[in-house]
Amino acid sequence: MNPGKVYLVGAGPGDPKLITLRGIECLQIANVVIYDSLVNQILLDFYAPTAEKIYGGKMKGEQERRQAEINRQMVDYTRAGKTVVRLKGGDPFVFGRGGDEALVLAEAGIDFEIVPGVTSATAVPAYAGIPVTMRDYASSFAVVTGHSAALDSTSPIGWEKIATGIDTIVILMGVGHLDEITRRLIENGRSPQTPTVLVQYGTTPEQKTIEGTLADITQKAEEANFQSPAVIVVGEVNRLRKHLKWFEQKPLFGRKILVTRARAQSANFVSKLVSQGAMVLSSPMIEIVPIDQNLALDQSIDGLSDYDWVVFTSTNSVNIFHRRLCERGKDSRSFGPVKICAVGDKTTQALQQIGILPDFVPSESLGSVIAEEMKDVAHQRILIPRSRIGRPELSDSLRERQAIVDDMPIYDTVKVQGEEQNEMLEKLKNGDIDMVTFTSSSTAENFLNMLDEPQSLMKNVRIAVIGQSTARTVMMHGLKYDIIADQPLIENLVDNIVEFYRVNN
Repeated sequence: MNPGKVYLVGAGPGDPKLITLRGIECLQIANVVIYDSLVNQILLDFYAPTAEKIYGGKMKGEQERRQAEINRQMVDYTRAGKTVVRLKGGDPFVFGRGGDEALVLAEAGIDFEIVPGVTSATAVPAYAGIPVTMRDYASSFAVVTGHSAALDSTSPIGWEKIATGIDTIVILMGVGHLDEITRRLIENGRSPQTPTVLVQYGTTPEQKTIEGTLADITQKAEEANFQSPAVIVVGEVNRLRKHLKWFEQKPLFGRKILVTRARAQSANFVSKLVSQGAMVLSSPMIEIVPIDQNLALDQSIDGLSDYDWVVFTSTNSVNIFHRRLCERGKDSRSFGPVKICAVGDKTTQALQQIGILPDFVPSESLGSVIAEEMKDVAHQRILIPRSRIGRPELSDSLRERQAIVDDMPIYDTVKVQGEEQNEMLEKLKNGDIDMVTFTSSSTAENFLNMLDEPQSLMKNVRIAVIGQSTARTVMMHGLKYDIIADQPLIENLVDNIVEFYRVNN
């Protein structure tokens, strides 16, 4: 049996893109991943599909028991020959008990590796526009635990030295003891007027910040019902925040935007919205499912060389057709002399990813335009793999030009109903959604059919759509859309959303 190994990996402070390349590599080879509560759930997508995932968070009052259980799991799985990733928020060795866990592994003779992470002690202030060191402001900083153990009379922390001997003090896990922390610093010589900032959910679109002084920050936090997880920053560097708060200046910062697109297609859309500062809520209304036992598709694939053209109208049609091609023991060479038409840039990119350069890309996605621009298609055999609910406009236009068309449904658009949708409905009722996005008529139809009173629930919610057909679906339900993409592309929809909020801020 091959010996196992444990990787103690820092997941970073919250923004999933702040995990290191080495951290991603470890996740992709893991057999078992034990992850903490502060780990961004988006990182779950980087796990190997077959990896066993174990939640390692600790509830108040059971920390020691749960830690002992995690220690045992790491040892047992590794001795069974498994590769284990212990995924921890921030950096494993900065108040993450990574040192304790490494000692357990060392004493058990287990092979392990430490993969440092970006610590919230520096990353969270940076996202709040606060450099922990700065010429003329601070030449030293300290990271201190604010946990209750650091505040009792036996604590080894020299508060009397830290209070006046360190320029910038960053305190983790201290919001619950904020009053005692500020009092200790003041009693030990720090000026009550020292600028103090609290940052909650730092490095994420949910980031919230409170500014004050050592004298009044506790009262401000109580008035705002400020809770953990949060970082406390004490020092003159906080004065720079008004000039450097870059993250909170993003155009969509704090906007809660619902994405209803199928999960397999939404990653790029979500990423672009998040990059603009949005808080993205994902509630897929549809799922793309290949049509099972599709004999007609198999026959078309086996006789692919008999066609003059194959017209791909979406990335779904490319991906599902190619997957079935491979399942039948073939590859892109099977297209041979067949000409390929790709409708749209995304479809072109999907074809390029499987090694095919389209022969023709129409100027528009309208069926009549495509048929006209393909020119002389009389008596030519044309295959159009598409959704079962796809519109017949393209096929009809080609047949009018005397083409022989095989209009081939290869996938279904299936309605999704589950826990995510129930959570979305609750947020909608509570007014926790600023905008809903629809990228197809089917997503809009399924979403609006879920609502008992769409006009009431959507009264204060903005609507952004791609395409005239999607816009018509929205209007058929008695609603109006606020944004329609000037081109049928995700990039354009994001740009239009950004511009909308710039004007309507």
